[in-house]
Amino acid sequence: MSYIIGITGGSASGKTTFLRKLLTHFTDDELCLLSQDNYYKDKSDQQVDENGVVNFDLPACIDGDEFAKDITALRSGNEVQRKEYTFNNPNVTPKDLTFKPAPIILVEGIFVFYYPEIYKQLDLKIFIDAKEHIKLQRRIIRDKMERGYELDDVLYRYTNHVAPTYEKYIEPYKYDADIVVPNNKNLDKALELVVSHLKSIL
Repeated sequence: MSYIIGITGGSASGKTTFLRKLLTHFTDDELCLLSQDNYYKDKSDQQVDENGVVNFDLPACIDGDEFAKDITALRSGNEVQRKEYTFNNPNVTPKDLTFKPAPIILVEGIFVFYYPEIYKQLDLKIFIDAKEHIKLQRRIIRDKMERGYELDDVLYRYTNHVAPTYEKYIEPYKYDADIVVPNNKNLDKALELVVSHLKSIL
């Protein structure tokens, strides 16, 4: 059976940066990364707020059952096929993704501690943490560059969707984490610790 690691944290806390650096220490045969991003439901199935703005920052936005099912499949040694999620960007053609079982499976996303059917499968829980103003700055830069959002849109979503969701559905689970990684400036020491632990498992 594979060793399952869950990595979570608030939006723009630095999960992707941590994962990118972590993956450089392992081969595809050693580690498989499964991201919550590829389990968003169709835009037509998403909830809208009182101003008619789609809220992509709720647990209900994700197909948690499908996500959990695929984690179980990988853990059991089966391949998983998934269509890439492109954040509703019409200029990007989604790819067909294949995830292969490996001794270590990394599961990442803002709700991976929230869904019981996923949480109970985690052997190691890592929470990436960062100060609020740093997360906001990163979110502005990311959503402008990668997703084409205007500043007013980013600020509206952060204030009305992202921040309330963090307080209600994400931050409370920080205290259940095995490792909390502060990512305000540098996460190299925490990364070294996690890499060493995973190498010992292999």
